[in-house]
Amino acid sequence: MSLAASLADNPYLLLMIVAGTLIAFGFVVFLAKRYKRCPSNRVLVIYGRVRQGQSAKCLHGGGAFVWPLIQDFDYLYLDPMQIEVPLKGALSAENIRVNVPSVFTVAVGTDAATMQNAAIRLLGLTPQQVMKQAEDIIFGQLRQVIASMGIEEINRDRDKFLEKIQASLEPELQKIGLVLINVNITDITDESGYIEAIGRKAAATAIQQAGIDVAEQEKRGAIGVASAEREKQIQVADADKLREIGVKQAERERSVRIAELEKEKQVGQRAASFEQESQVKEAERQMRISVAEANAKAVTGENKAKADVAVAEATLRVVEAESFQRAETKKREADAAVRQAQYAAEARAAEALAVKVEQEKRAELEAVAKAAKAKQIVDAEAVAEMTRIEAEGQARAIYAKLEAEARGQYEILAKKGEGLQRIVEACGSSQAAFQMLMLEHLDKLSETAAKAISNIKFDKVIVWDGGSGDGKAGAAGFLRSLAGALPPTMQIMKDVGGVQMPDYFGTLVGDDKGEKADKGDKADKGDKGKPPADAGGRAGPTKPA
Repeated sequence: MSLAASLADNPYLLLMIVAGTLIAFGFVVFLAKRYKRCPSNRVLVIYGRVRQGQSAKCLHGGGAFVWPLIQDFDYLYLDPMQIEVPLKGALSAENIRVNVPSVFTVAVGTDAATMQNAAIRLLGLTPQQVMKQAEDIIFGQLRQVIASMGIEEINRDRDKFLEKIQASLEPELQKIGLVLINVNITDITDESGYIEAIGRKAAATAIQQAGIDVAEQEKRGAIGVASAEREKQIQVADADKLREIGVKQAERERSVRIAELEKEKQVGQRAASFEQESQVKEAERQMRISVAEANAKAVTGENKAKADVAVAEATLRVVEAESFQRAETKKREADAAVRQAQYAAEARAAEALAVKVEQEKRAELEAVAKAAKAKQIVDAEAVAEMTRIEAEGQARAIYAKLEAEARGQYEILAKKGEGLQRIVEACGSSQAAFQMLMLEHLDKLSETAAKAISNIKFDKVIVWDGGSGDGKAGAAGFLRSLAGALPPTMQIMKDVGGVQMPDYFGTLVGDDKGEKADKGDKADKGDKGKPPADAGGRAGPTKPA
């Protein structure tokens, strides 16, 4: 039996075959429709049941099968969007309001992270809604960039300005799935006209610089001509001079002039050296006097300041003690009030349990609460009073100690000043007192002077002798005159400081003047040898203390 005869005899089999074919064809068509291909200008977003840990699956190019019932799909368009940003009144770093109208071109990103952010935040939005979100972000970041730059920097370095805009804007746009394609700054102006003034200043500066350059070149040309002419005249004159005077005459004049200049140089150096030494000594003396006066003023001010600090610290301690007393009293009273409230609550609870004995227990509880409150208040006041007394005692002790130290310093300075005043009165004048005090340190000054010249090495000593032939000139006369100066020096020390030096310091053998001076000193020894009496009638010391 053939297949056609079988189908003719069994129509149900034919229907089943036709139905199976239709079902298979429908299933194939259904599967073909569920396979979605992604164009190059779109991003296919499959959402629903996708990979674990992801909310959507994004594809750029290619295709994927979308399972029915558990998955669905949509597209994100990659068309560029131009956003005009008419930014006005943005504050720069100098607080100058700047107008920066610009055009930004953005689009949905195609890298995995950016597509995932776009699928989460932009899927289902219209292009106008996406542009609105991007515009808000651009406004904020552009104002931030302008606030971080000066107006001159914005106007002068546009590349740096654009780089900062891209660096600040791209991370923010990527958070919503967009990327920055292009930035076009149409113009930069300000409300105060600062940029326009900068342009006028630059133009004026360029014009002035051009004029300066022209004048400079003309000046250089004139100077070159004059220099050439001068050099020509000088060379001609020198040639004539050499021809007329000759080589020997020029050498003789040069030698004489060099000798004269060398002599003048040596004389000037010696004069300058002597003058510098005298100025240095005078400056050192003035400096020592100023230092002594400054030290005296500093000690007085320091003692006064210490006394003021002591008074302030004592006052602070008293105030702290009083504050602690008040705080402690308030705390104790608050604790007592809390305990009283607790006791009252216990009393009310006992009243609910035993109504019959309400009056008796209430009286007992109130008596206990009052007694506890009174005890707490008394304890708090006692502790606060003790703390205040201890603080006052400490403050008085610190004040007394500092006051005693200040009085001691004051007494030392007063006694020192009184002693100096008596020395001045005993000497008769401040100059004499100064000389006497200088004699006290004569040994120290001598030691210092000896150290100053101890390391000086003399290669040789030259004595200029006038050649009079009488024996008073030359080295012998120099040493004799040096020794002859010792008696007057000893006499000054005796008259001014009251110091009697040995006779052999001021006596020379064979010198009649020295012998007469010695005899005069011995004759006056009964009067002049005595030290001067001080203001109290007591004899002064025979030598400096």
